[in-house]
Amino acid sequence: MESSYKAVVIGGGVVGASVLYHLAKFGWKDICLLERSVLTAGSSWHAAGGIHALNADPNMAALQAYTIDLLSEIQTESGLDIGLHMTGGITVASTPERWEWLKSTYRIFQTIGIEDCHLMDPGEIVERCPIIDVAGVFGGLWADREGYIDTTGTVHAYAAAAKARGAAVVEHNRVLDLSSRSDGTWDIATEKGDIRAEHVVNAAGLWAKQVGRMAGLELPLAPLEHHYFVTESIPEVAALDFEVPMTVDLEGYTYMRQDQSGVLIGIYERNPKHWNVDGAP
Repeated sequence: MESSYKAVVIGGGVVGASVLYHLAKFGWKDICLLERSVLTAGSSWHAAGGIHALNADPNMAALQAYTIDLLSEIQTESGLDIGLHMTGGITVASTPERWEWLKSTYRIFQTIGIEDCHLMDPGEIVERCPIIDVAGVFGGLWADREGYIDTTGTVHAYAAAAKARGAAVVEHNRVLDLSSRSDGTWDIATEKGDIRAEHVVNAAGLWAKQVGRMAGLELPLAPLEHHYFVTESIPEVAALDFEVPMTVDLEGYTYMRQDQSGVLIGIYERNPKHWNVDGAP
């Protein structure tokens, strides 16, 4: 670890590692990522890893399309397997209003050049995802480029690709204090010594609130409880000769993907609970 850098990224999750990689790709070599524990030690290691192309905001959809293209590049550039499973994805419409929304979204996708998707009737949904019950389903939107990744492998791939381009990654080095100087540069006190940086990126995830407070900022961040569960092996899934697609039911607040010969199902709570509003310990 050096005593000064052009930019320091705080946080070794997928956001921090991606920022580090992009800075290095843009030609910034005098950069460093600081991680209090090990890469992915926060929320990145246990994320479900879903890859989604559908988004109501065309700009976000375009950004997601960029990321999907980048994932395979990162895997090749780093030489690390990111567990990329492009299973395709289905967004289900369980109400007439959602079906109208999916149809309009499909047309928006066509206008911005996302052509690898199409509308589905309930019969095709069952063909693509034989374990789904389509009672009450009006239709769906299929996207070729959806699926899931190994989140831990992806973070390590971003970091490895960044390091190959000249960036530094320092693990087991918690940030203790952060303050700005009159000239706009930053003093960063860490467990392994002090650093001066021209720019600081707060990518600390669950701990971003505390990092912000060090710099005199009160960030409106509060972690929420969220649950997903992974099933035992399901005979109907194990018998398939393909992976079931990433499937989202927005009316049911659920998402599902295959996990080995079972499935992973996540439920977004309608009345979510805040966890440690004052900041994660």
